Amino acid sequence: MIKETESSATLSDSADTKIESMLDKFKVVTIIGSGTMGNGICHVFAQSGFKVHMMDIKQEALDKALATIGKNMDRQISKDRLTEDQKNDALGRITTFTDLAEAVKNADLVVEAATENVDLKTKIFEDLDKLCPEHTILATNTSSISITRIGSHTNRADKVIGMHFMNPVPVMKLVEIINGYATNKEVSEDISELAKFLGKVPCVANDYPGFISNRILMPMINEAIICLQEGVAGVEEIDTIMKLGMAHPMGPLQLADFIGLDTCLSILNVLHTGFGKQKYAPATLLVNMVQAKYLGVKTGEGFYKYTKGSKDLVVSDQFKHTR
Repeated sequence: MIKETESSATLSDSADTKIESMLDKFKVVTIIGSGTMGNGICHVFAQSGFKVHMMDIKQEALDKALATIGKNMDRQISKDRLTEDQKNDALGRITTFTDLAEAVKNADLVVEAATENVDLKTKIFEDLDKLCPEHTILATNTSSISITRIGSHTNRADKVIGMHFMNPVPVMKLVEIINGYATNKEVSEDISELAKFLGKVPCVANDYPGFISNRILMPMINEAIICLQEGVAGVEEIDTIMKLGMAHPMGPLQLADFIGLDTCLSILNVLHTGFGKQKYAPATLLVNMVQAKYLGVKTGEGFYKYTKGSKDLVVSDQFKHTR
């Protein structure tokens, strides 16, 4: 009995040491961007005990993000996955900034979660390189843009890495870790261990267009859109076949709406340009829908119509008579 108690105490001490070591290695984590991905990433870091700086150019966006994090934590409380005290402690670890220099001046890790635009991201990393301490690791949540290209806009390409979280961040377990051509092996190992510490499952990929997740996912979504475009089947039929026949939790057209059709188009363009192969060319229907601002959930209509407060899945009028 004494041996079992000693063993438990040893395991507990070891766990405490690991927590202290991780929190000491990354004393301050700065998240750039407070949108859906940014506030989700902020949520999991703060809940895991890290001091978090959340930065955006508008205070209104930051206030909205904090409210969203609070609501999502309330949902966890209702499911007995979090206590009220833990929620308050986590929110107390978050400080908001509209000034980039102030947000990153003491950061050990920066996770950029801005819009999926290569010019924007490279500009942010140029600024981060100048403003952050020399030891700071710079991570990007990009889902498709080259880590090597982003790193080339800094003088610390060895400390630039992809840390691609999945949406919704507090729920989804996967973090795709992407090494750029110059990413240091120790940095990759540290970020993988950090992902595990956050309760995630890291999967490491190398820097090719779309990495793994979107290189496989986006052509599938694109093919589903082409099937709709060519009249092979309707929206519900395509999604139902993939859900019931392939055990996907969500059909590809509904998933495209959830991701955002503009984001899908952007990623497909990266794949098409990066590989130069026709099979990655975005469907004409997708291009037209994005130009018409039918972007999915974010605009209230894509392949389906979305009404606030309703969970009913209603096919867009544009496709109700597609055969």
